[in-house]
Amino acid sequence: MAIYTRSYKPYLGPLTPRSTRPLILVRYSYTRLFQSKFLVLALALSACYPLACAAFIYISHNQVLLTLFRQQPGTFPKVDGGFFYVFSIVQGAAAYLLTALIGPGLVAPDFTNGAMPLYFSRPFSRAEYVLGKLFTLMCLLSLVTWIPGVLLYGIQASIAPSEWLGDNLWLGRSIFLSLFVWTILLSLLALAVSAWVKWRIAAAAVILGIFFAGAGFGSAINAVMRTSYGSLLNLSGMMHVVWAGMFRYDSDTDIPIWLAWLVLLATAAASLWLLSRRVRPFEVTK
Repeated sequence: MAIYTRSYKPYLGPLTPRSTRPLILVRYSYTRLFQSKFLVLALALSACYPLACAAFIYISHNQVLLTLFRQQPGTFPKVDGGFFYVFSIVQGAAAYLLTALIGPGLVAPDFTNGAMPLYFSRPFSRAEYVLGKLFTLMCLLSLVTWIPGVLLYGIQASIAPSEWLGDNLWLGRSIFLSLFVWTILLSLLALAVSAWVKWRIAAAAVILGIFFAGAGFGSAINAVMRTSYGSLLNLSGMMHVVWAGMFRYDSDTDIPIWLAWLVLLATAAASLWLLSRRVRPFEVTK
């Protein structure tokens, strides 16, 4: 058939629903991410502390095991706000290290290989692209943060006396909300850094440096200026303040919880702004 006799024909097959298009990025991202043995090992190590907490909860309510260990009922530490405050610190650190491992590889390769025009030449918006990448990282971080926290809360509620659940309904909400906020903050920060730093190793170093350098500069300001407001540069410290407030735990800090929330919200807003400036279907080079 001669070329001039052919005419353009649009695609007439089924279209993916718009609400599920970000999941396309999630599917292909997971196919690539789980080829890494380091990721599987990191997820396995991140499950060690929740498993130890589950064993502790079971042993503390099992009369046979208490007798075996020569312990009296009620001698074990209580499963309360302080227990989940420590859990949040440990798993929050694990999520932070997991972010430094995964985050740089989500967006940076698309910019390095010039793939952004290919994404947006299809029926795919900037918001859907960001949501797809964000959902990819948040799902993995949720596996080590609020999901095991809620499971531990459920285990405790199922084997504790019936009045425990009624007295600690607020604790379940605090576990979910506090750790969910941490996953959102880490995900937004990692995507913003990955979008602006194309080299994967450098992006991971920047993610680590934001927390470590912020904590270091904050401590130096506190020591020189004899104040506690230098800790505002410490994002993980501000998250600890929020966790302490939500779990009703005395963290012995002078930073009010509303100011810690303000720092976290400002960081999330700045990350979104950086993403909006970077994620676009073209790139201007000079």
